[in-house]
Amino acid sequence: MITTRYKAKQIYLIFFIGLILSACRDNKKVDVSNIDLEVKIERFDQDFDAMRTRPMAQQAIHLHNKYKVFYQDFIERILPVGSIRDTAYFKTLRNVFANKAYNDLRHDVETTYPKLDKQEAELTDAFKHIKYYYPQKRIPKVYSYFSGFQAQTSIGDGYFAIGLDLFLGANSRFYPSITSAFPHYLSRHFTPENITPRVVEGIAREDMFPESDDDKSLLTKMIYNGKIMYFMDKILPDAGDTLKISYTRDQLKWCTDFEPKIWAYFLDENLLYETDYPKIQKYLTEAPFTPGLGERNESAPKLAVWTGWQIVRAYMDKHPEVTLQQLMANKDAQRILNESKYRPK
Repeated sequence: MITTRYKAKQIYLIFFIGLILSACRDNKKVDVSNIDLEVKIERFDQDFDAMRTRPMAQQAIHLHNKYKVFYQDFIERILPVGSIRDTAYFKTLRNVFANKAYNDLRHDVETTYPKLDKQEAELTDAFKHIKYYYPQKRIPKVYSYFSGFQAQTSIGDGYFAIGLDLFLGANSRFYPSITSAFPHYLSRHFTPENITPRVVEGIAREDMFPESDDDKSLLTKMIYNGKIMYFMDKILPDAGDTLKISYTRDQLKWCTDFEPKIWAYFLDENLLYETDYPKIQKYLTEAPFTPGLGERNESAPKLAVWTGWQIVRAYMDKHPEVTLQQLMANKDAQRILNESKYRPK
């Protein structure tokens, strides 16, 4: 899942003070130090590469035994090169391993990520926060891989996998050649610091709180996305808003500056109860900007996601008795909006 997502000194000062204040809001940190949990990212990318130098059939058995369903998903769905029930795919893999493009990519992944200690520490803290709020939650195994720019993250039965080739840094030499799949407004967020937010967002959206097919109006989608973003607030208390929503600093500032006008636009255009997805899609999906808002295409994308986030924050500010679990279970988008008293000025 790509969930991927950046003038004078006085202006910078005001902006960063605003960021600090927003980070402090409602973020009474919970103590997770006593939660017994440690994330180890298994290097599937390195174990898979060993097929290049070891007997392939023997290594394939080892990978299947170690990674179980993920190995099958990787071979059959992520690459895909065939069925693991038919070793004919070995020939395809030999061709892949002999290819210069594969070896260049392998080199850059190894150079960028010789170790994953930092990511393991960040994910350990994030998963401890998940266990704090959801003690019964089964924490997935975490694997790293690279897919030839097919999938930034993958989630399956008991695992969450991280595609390191789509976190090589905004200036990776590979990204200019894949702009048809991942234009610059996406690839500029393909950085190491985005790994943990994308894992948490993926687990929230795809595993813990999948969106209901009944959520058809812009308002219901707005509040659903706002709850996901608020969940990230609680699970990643030290992460900046730009990382959580995949905005640039300028985009976040634009939203903050024009928050009343954004809300007025949704109301004036009668969009809250619109259910025609082609009409509301541009307010929910990744893009370089939002058409129709901003004078020189400087507006932020995903304005319904950002606005829903502010509504949910306002709701929780006014209802400190509501727990995170209660919020995430609340399907009444209209009630959340009404009780948030959201009136940006």
